Amino acid sequence: MHVGRTLHSEGLMLRLQMGSSGFTLAVLAASLLVAASGCSRGTASATAPQPPEVRVVEAVQRDVPIYKEWIGTLDGLVNADIKAEVSGYLVAQAYTEGSFVKKGQLLFQIDPRPFQSALDQARGQLAQSQGQVAQARAQLVEAEAQVAVAEANQRRTQLDVDKYTPLAQQQAITQQDLDNATQYNMAAKAQVQAARAQVETARAQITATEAAVQSAKAAVETTQINMGFTHLTSPIEGIPGIAQLQVGALVSPASGVITTVSTLDPIKVYFTVSEQEYLDFSRRFPTAELRQADLKQRDLELVLADGTTYPRKGKFSFTDRQVDVRTGAIRVAGLFPNPGNNLRPGQYGRVRLARVQPGALLVPQRAVMELQGTRLIAVVDASDKVSVRPVQLGDTVGHDWIVREGVKPGERVVVEGLQKVRQGMQVDPKPYEAR
Repeated sequence: MHVGRTLHSEGLMLRLQMGSSGFTLAVLAASLLVAASGCSRGTASATAPQPPEVRVVEAVQRDVPIYKEWIGTLDGLVNADIKAEVSGYLVAQAYTEGSFVKKGQLLFQIDPRPFQSALDQARGQLAQSQGQVAQARAQLVEAEAQVAVAEANQRRTQLDVDKYTPLAQQQAITQQDLDNATQYNMAAKAQVQAARAQVETARAQITATEAAVQSAKAAVETTQINMGFTHLTSPIEGIPGIAQLQVGALVSPASGVITTVSTLDPIKVYFTVSEQEYLDFSRRFPTAELRQADLKQRDLELVLADGTTYPRKGKFSFTDRQVDVRTGAIRVAGLFPNPGNNLRPGQYGRVRLARVQPGALLVPQRAVMELQGTRLIAVVDASDKVSVRPVQLGDTVGHDWIVREGVKPGERVVVEGLQKVRQGMQVDPKPYEAR
């Protein structure tokens, strides 16, 4: 209608100016042809839009390194707490804090004088008991000699009885002589019994004094041990920490740790892995032999707190016996060489493990979109139509995802223009160039 009004106005002006109807009709016809041509082109453009342009890449397959990282805490391989085993005053500190000490090196000295006195007393008691044993043995020898004399006397009186008995029957001697011989023999037998009792008494005395000797020896050994406890030495080679008690302090077994010595080469790194990671590893290596063989081949890396990577590789040491019910994680320990003792207990770092996954299918992370918890990828087929598919993803490798299911090698996935595409849409795919 707008075009009609325009043509009507133009035609009216031409009639007024020219006064010729033929010329007016000619101009009007030309104007209608121009307007009709413009309308035709607009309608064609509206009914046939161009497909949207998107950027695509092919899903590629190659061997890639997979990195796992966990937060680690450094600790000594062996941490020996130095504590007092006896009560006394510290009279000396014999080491420099933070310096390397050898096994058996003196660290602290407790006042030894009370223990030396107790040791001397125990040794004196031992000597006295040993003297009593010697005396009891001498008494035993004397008692045994008395037995021998008594037995000899008894044999002599027995001979008299044996000799007098037939003579008394023949009335060659008086009955009184036989009775006297019999009484002497009985007295001799009683002396034998008494002498033998003295022997048993002497033997019992020896047993008692020998027991006293053993008790005295035990007392000497105890005091010697306590004397040794006055020397607080390092049970291992390592680095001792700061002394918690100073010279002059009264220490006892209840005083707590005086210092700690740690073996630092190699140094231990504790880190925790999730239960899911542990189960995945156990499925891939179902026996203890297979797990140990795999772990021996794997190197651990340690990224320090300042972001630098420790130059020496570590190895797995052991896995804890149980999963922590509070965190759902299991504790693992690795060992790293530490010459020079540069790494110290208490440091934090990231423990990293690299393994190669052969034939991993990779797509850019930008090609993955998420909708209500489902990860989707738009794939462009050979006819340039879009297919939106759910996918299962694995680990990330740089700027790429590893695709486990949903995409095949060589298929084109949309990287740029995801907001434009719909299922079954025709697109104009162009190669994606990473910036």
